[in-house]
Amino acid sequence: MNPEQPPSDRKTAAPATVPKIQYRRPTVADGTRMWEIARDSQVLDVNSSYAYVLWAHDFTETSIVACADGRPVGFVTGYRKPRRPDVLMVWQVAVDADQRGRGIAAQMLIDLFRHCAGAGVTSLETTISPDNVGSQRTFASAAETLGLGFRSEPLFAVDDFPDAHQPEDLYILDRPTDI
Repeated sequence: MNPEQPPSDRKTAAPATVPKIQYRRPTVADGTRMWEIARDSQVLDVNSSYAYVLWAHDFTETSIVACADGRPVGFVTGYRKPRRPDVLMVWQVAVDADQRGRGIAAQMLIDLFRHCAGAGVTSLETTISPDNVGSQRTFASAAETLGLGFRSEPLFAVDDFPDAHQPEDLYILDRPTDI
């Protein structure tokens, strides 16, 4: 912009529109995009593309995608624990880099928990490495919104992994129990 121009001749940039995020169950057609989001995150352990397609097929009721303009920009994959079907185990959470900071990850967790609560889920668990403060905050935020307790305990040590992997702590979001 030229400051010499009269104000009426100056061009102003149109405000950027932020697409509304929609949340829904994943479909097989979302599997490839879920794999791309995981791969592009540069922090997740990326599974094969087949795993994401299969996940979107077999675990659709315990997973969620966030879409902007119809295109997935985030996902949460989860499953109900076979020995404890009241627990939703969150496997992965990922959001496109250009969509981060909008609360999408926490909202996916909230919506997914509420959806699964209708089928008997009463608590949510996940593992997070000790240095992943962002994920810890996201799960704490979801717990607060849902009115759930939030605690962690050690689960997997470095020696439990065959490759270079940080330890993983178990994070539990559930209704506080009276002692």
